[in-house]
Amino acid sequence: MRTIENTPSERDPAGDVLAGGRVVLGTLGLIAPRALTRLLGLDPSPEITYLTRILAGRAIALGAGYLTEPAVQRRRWQRLGLFVDITDTLAAVTHLHRRDLPRPAVLALAGLTGGYALTGVLSLLAGRRS
Repeated sequence: MRTIENTPSERDPAGDVLAGGRVVLGTLGLIAPRALTRLLGLDPSPEITYLTRILAGRAIALGAGYLTEPAVQRRRWQRLGLFVDITDTLAAVTHLHRRDLPRPAVLALAGLTGGYALTGVLSLLAGRRS
């Protein structure tokens, strides 16, 4: 059985940055969920702290999965991450008209996940052309 190596030419810098960001944010969410929720403009209630930790594990898994896979498997992780980013962005957008979360926090989260989604789409499209 042949081992597939990740050579520099097989790496996608945008994918690497997104995955690294997921690991960093996820780690912060696990270690200091209250600080992260404050940073995002949310009240660190017990419920939000709990959900932050849950979502932190998801972020770490997506990022680490992408970063540790051979090149032929990374596109699958990109698509999984893109699905999560799109659904997270849609969730934020649907909350913009509501008054139960601070609007600046919702906009910040929509910008973060929307930026991830846009970068993910562009990265996947660029990979198809090469």
